[in-house]
Amino acid sequence: MKCPYCGFKEDKVVDSRANAEESAVRRRRECLKCGKRFTTYEYIEEFSLMVIKKDGRREPFDRKKILAGITKACEKRPISLEKMEEIVIQIERAIQRKSDREASSSRIGELVMEKLKVLDDVAYVRFASVYRQFKDVGQFMVELKDILNQDKKVNSKIKK
Repeated sequence: MKCPYCGFKEDKVVDSRANAEESAVRRRRECLKCGKRFTTYEYIEEFSLMVIKKDGRREPFDRKKILAGITKACEKRPISLEKMEEIVIQIERAIQRKSDREASSSRIGELVMEKLKVLDDVAYVRFASVYRQFKDVGQFMVELKDILNQDKKVNSKIKK
């Protein structure tokens, strides 16, 4: 493994553990040259997924793109990178279970929004505003009202 800091090609594994679904192994590594630590993930490559874009193009599924979108939505929120990566793994698993090697980009976006809505309202609204391409404040407000109404229902059930 090449060190992301200095480029040295030798390291040692400091810690290794499976994720919650046991579909990936997280490894903490330490560069033998500069001593800095970094994390790698090891996944089973089951089969290649293709994503069908809105314009009909097909491209290989790229977990990095999903993680980048989630990371942007969760910026300055109290959500760990580990939790964000877990969401990506859950989404990838859901697609693999339900698809025939292809999934629409809209289905992937909806899965991301479902996961973010449970995790953090602010991250959800951020992602939704970009994904759904809100054109004005009115669309934004409709989404916020839905969240507030759901919070009220949850709070009223808790008080009972």
